[in-house]
Amino acid sequence: MSDLKVQLRADLTAAMKARDELKKGTLRMVLSAITNEEVSGSTARELSEPETMAVLAREVKKRKESAEAFAAAGRSELAERETAESAVIQAYLPAQLEDEAL
Repeated sequence: MSDLKVQLRADLTAAMKARDELKKGTLRMVLSAITNEEVSGSTARELSEPETMAVLAREVKKRKESAEAFAAAGRSELAERETAESAVIQAYLPAQLEDEAL
């Protein structure tokens, strides 16, 4: 099992104990997405660290697109929740380089 997946499971347990509903729900969705990716295809397999990061990046992208759609529709409370979920997931991804750093 990858270190990232172990960390996600440990943080899920900590969020459950702390009764942090946002983090608990977000981590459950992320772990579910990882598991779905692992069992998709003809045979089940263990995702590598880069593959797990790709799933996390895809989930962040989904949340950002949903937040934009909710904001455009005037549903600010749902947009804020999607943005908060995106922030939780981004904590597990490496920091992105700024344009100036490139």
